[in-house]
Amino acid sequence: NINISVEAGSTVAVVGPSGSGKTTLLGLSAGLDRSTSGTIELNNITLDKLSEDERAKVRNQYVGFIFQNFQLLPTLTALENVMVPLELRSEKNVKNRSRELLDKVGLSDRLHHYPAQLSGGEQQRVSLARAFSNNPKILFADEPTGNLDSETSEKVIKLLFDLNAEAGTTLIIVTHNTELAAGTHRIIRLKGGSIISDRKSVV
Repeated sequence: NINISVEAGSTVAVVGPSGSGKTTLLGLSAGLDRSTSGTIELNNITLDKLSEDERAKVRNQYVGFIFQNFQLLPTLTALENVMVPLELRSEKNVKNRSRELLDKVGLSDRLHHYPAQLSGGEQQRVSLARAFSNNPKILFADEPTGNLDSETSEKVIKLLFDLNAEAGTTLIIVTHNTELAAGTHRIIRLKGGSIISDRKSVV
């Protein structure tokens, strides 16, 4: 019986203990998983009756992702990892746009490094650049600071909010990080698969 809607351009944190349903909710909302009942609308598109290929097309057109374990392709350089979503959309100026994004996240000197040659924080900054590369309408971040130390987390959080504000993207973050959650407009707290609170943040 979860019933939520998220306004365009807003930032929302989904918090709660492990096993409360945070990642499941994110996966359903993003069309990565198919719901067994109910209705999910993403950017006014009803996902429930779409095929896997159709949902993938919607994600590629409107959605960006950031994951706890970075999900970079190990055989591609930082630059090539950011270029992938743009190439899938047959965009123009793919290399230049990717360079610009990596410059924004402070990695202009690491373009040709492979993920194994980058620190955790650098890898997450590459994934940030990749997430914003297709100008997503909505960005889903699943524990984006989960594998980072506190100092690196602070830098990644600042970059995430700065890039998001600049792009005007809707941002939904699943997190255990209270500092990250506090930076959003709204905090939804889950427990046992149910919403136990849904309130505006003090930001």
